[in-house]
Amino acid sequence: MLERRNQRLKLRVLLVHPSIGTDSAGGRACRTLAAEFADLNIETVTANAHEDARATIVSDAAIYAMMIDWSMPDDDGKERDNAAATSLIKTIRARNENVPIFLFIERDKARTLSVELVQDINELVWLLEDSATFVCGRVHAAMRKYTAALFGPLTTALSSFNQVHEYSWHTPGHTGGTAFLKHPAGRAFYDFYGEHVFRTDLSISVGELGSLLDHTGPIGDSEKYISRIFGSHRSYTVTNGSSTSNRIIFMACVGRDQVVMCDRNCHKSIEHGLTMTGGIPHYLVPSRNRYGLMGPIYPARFVEATVRKAVASNPLSKGLKDKQPVFVVVTNSTYDGLCYNTGRVLEEVGGWVDRVHFDEAWYGYGRFNPLYAGRMAMRGDASTHDPKGPTVFTTHSTHKLLAAFSQASYIHVRDGRSPVPHARFNESFMMHGSTSPFYPIMASNEIAATMMDGVGGIALTRESIDEAISFRQVVGRLHRDFAKKKTWFFRTWNAEKVKDPATGKRVAFEDASQELLATDPNCWVLHPGDGWHGFDDLEDGYCMLDPIKVSVLTPGVEDSGELGKSGFPATLLTAYLDACGIEVEKTSDFAVLFLFSIGITKAKWSTLITAMLDFKRDYDADKPLARVLPGLVASHPERYEGLGLRGLGDQMFAELKKGGQTAHLQKAFSDLPEVRISPADAYQELIRGRVERVALANLANRTVATSVVPYPPGIPMIMPGESAGAAKGPYIGYLKSLQSWDKAFPGFGHDTHGVEVEDGEYYVQCLLPR
Repeated sequence: MLERRNQRLKLRVLLVHPSIGTDSAGGRACRTLAAEFADLNIETVTANAHEDARATIVSDAAIYAMMIDWSMPDDDGKERDNAAATSLIKTIRARNENVPIFLFIERDKARTLSVELVQDINELVWLLEDSATFVCGRVHAAMRKYTAALFGPLTTALSSFNQVHEYSWHTPGHTGGTAFLKHPAGRAFYDFYGEHVFRTDLSISVGELGSLLDHTGPIGDSEKYISRIFGSHRSYTVTNGSSTSNRIIFMACVGRDQVVMCDRNCHKSIEHGLTMTGGIPHYLVPSRNRYGLMGPIYPARFVEATVRKAVASNPLSKGLKDKQPVFVVVTNSTYDGLCYNTGRVLEEVGGWVDRVHFDEAWYGYGRFNPLYAGRMAMRGDASTHDPKGPTVFTTHSTHKLLAAFSQASYIHVRDGRSPVPHARFNESFMMHGSTSPFYPIMASNEIAATMMDGVGGIALTRESIDEAISFRQVVGRLHRDFAKKKTWFFRTWNAEKVKDPATGKRVAFEDASQELLATDPNCWVLHPGDGWHGFDDLEDGYCMLDPIKVSVLTPGVEDSGELGKSGFPATLLTAYLDACGIEVEKTSDFAVLFLFSIGITKAKWSTLITAMLDFKRDYDADKPLARVLPGLVASHPERYEGLGLRGLGDQMFAELKKGGQTAHLQKAFSDLPEVRISPADAYQELIRGRVERVALANLANRTVATSVVPYPPGIPMIMPGESAGAAKGPYIGYLKSLQSWDKAFPGFGHDTHGVEVEDGEYYVQCLLPR
C-alpha cells in the first residue's frame, strides 16, 4: 500500500518583535511575513518578549533563521540601549556561529550598531519599507545556504543519495526496507524505526559513498573532517566500538614478545590486545582511595629506571632479547572521572617509548571545553606536535558521552618519531572491519563531530558542566542543612572548599559561584594535602576530577578509611533508584556514579534529587521493603518479607564489616598477583581445552585461564596466566567476601567477569596443573 512514510526537514524561522499580536503597523507587518513564510512552507515561531525569545533560542535547535527587532525592550518593558536585542544575538552566537540572523531596524537607528554586532548578523531589514516577498525570499535563501552546510561530507552524501531513490540490485537484501513490508513482524519493525534508517542501510557496492576499508570518497572525506575537529593528523571511524578501536591500535603497534606498559586500570579490550598480539605486559598500578575509587598512576611509576628494573625482574621477560617497551596504554579519564595532565605523562615516557595510547573512551568531549585544557591526548593544535616525540593514539567511544549511535567510535593519531604509516595501520583496521558497515553509525559519528565543532562544542559541554555543578551544589546544601539537624544525607565527591582567585579566600563548594566552578580547573584539581580526595602525596596539577562524572557518597566510611558505626552501602540506593525508574552508571561499595552527559536536563537531575530525598525519608522511617522495593520482595519473599529499608541497610553494613569486603578490595588492587604465563599463552591453553573449572574453596595457588574482573570497579583483579594466590590472600579473600554477600542478599549479587556462579558457589576457569 502506498503511503507517505518520511518527514522532510521542516524549515522554521524565529520572529522576535514586541508588536507581535498587536493591531499596529509592526504587528501587521509581522503577520504579513508569517503568511509569506507559510506560502514558502516555512513555519514561523514568534516571541514578543526578551525572555520568551531567549528560552526559544536555547531550547529549540530546529530553528534555521532568526529575525530580531533592534528596539526590543527588556522584560520590564523598558528599552535600555538595545540591550535586549544585543543579549539575544550574543546568546545565539555563543551557541551557533552560522545560523542566519536578520535584524529589524529603523533607518535612523542604524548608526547605533557597533562593528562587532554587525559582524554577528547577516542582514538588516527595514520592516515597514521592504516588501514581505523580498524579505522572506532573502531569509529563505539564507536558510537553504545554512542547511546545505549543516552536515559533514558523509551525512551530506547520504542525504543526497537518499533523495535519488535508486533501485537496488545489491545488498542488503531488505533493499531500502521493502522486504520488511512483506510480513507483519517486518512491517511493525519498519514502522518502529521509520524509512530513513532502512534507506541509508547500504552496501559497499554504492561507490559514490566511498569505502570505509579504503577510506575513500565521502567516507574518507568524513574522516578528514573529523580529524580537523579533533586535532589529529588523521582519524578513523570505527563501527564496532572503542573495544575494537583499542584492538586495532594494539595490533598495529605491538608484535609478539614485545614489552607493553599497560595501565592495570584497563578495559577488557586491552587484555584482548595482549592476547591477540602476544605482547608481554608490564602493569602500571594505579592508586585507590578510601571509597574504592580509582585514582591515577603516579608519575613515579612511569620513570624509565623504575620501569626497566621492573621489566627485567618480570618472569615473562626472561629470555627476551629486547626488553625495550614499545607501547604505553593509559586510561584517561579513569572510570571515576580523574583526568591526567597528559603532557606530564608524555614528559615521563615520551622520550624513551615510541608509541603512547590514551584510552579516552569516556572522554571524547574533553577537547571542546577550556576547563579540560592540557588533559587529553589530542591537546592543542596538531601542528604543534613534536615530530621527534612519541606517536600518540587515542580512542573515543563516541556514543558514550557524545551524541552518536551505539558502537560508534573514533581512532585519532598524531605521528611522531616512530609513526605507523596509514598503509600499515590500515592492515590492522581491515582485520577488524567489515565490508558491510552500518552507514547510520558512520553518519552519527560524523554528526557527533559536527556538534562539537566551533562554539557549539563549547556551549554543549558548558551546559553539561553547569548542570553537574548545580546538582553537586544542591546536594551540598542539603547535606549542610541536614547536618545542622544532626542527621545524615548524601554527599558528592568533590572539594569541600575552593579558592576564589578574585578574593584569595576559600569558600564552601556549595556557595561558590557557578562561573568560578565552571571555568577554573583549580576547583577540580586534586591538590596535595586536601583530605577530600584521599590520594596521598599526589603531584599538584597532575590530576583533575571531571565535573560531569558525579560520585554520590553514601554514609559509612570514615576519613581514615575505616567503616564507621553506621551506614549503608551504595547498592541499596541504586536498588531504590531503579525502583523509581532511575538507572545509574556504576555502583561501588559506598559510591554511585552519575554521568552528566550533553543529554542531561534540569528536569532529570531534579527528579534524582527528589528520589534521594524520598530515600532518606523512607530509610529513616524504616519503610517496609514490600512498599519501597516490591519487586525484590516478590522475587525473594522468604528473605525480605517483613523487613524494612533501614533494617536491610543495617544488615548489609554489618556484612561489609564482618566480611572485610572493602579492606580485601584495597589489598587486592594494591599489589599484583604472581605472573606465571602471558595472557596470550593462557588463551592458547583455554582454546585447547587444557583448563578445568575450580571451586573457590580450591582456588588457592591455581593459575587462572580467564581474567577475573569484579564489577565494580570493572578492573582486572587477576589476569589470565596469573596466580589466584594463597587461600587467605587478598584475591581469594575478596572473592570469598563477594560470595558470602551474594548468598546473604539475593537480588544484590555481584557481576564478576570470569566467575561462574552455581547454587551460590563461585567457580573459576583455571589451567590444568603441569
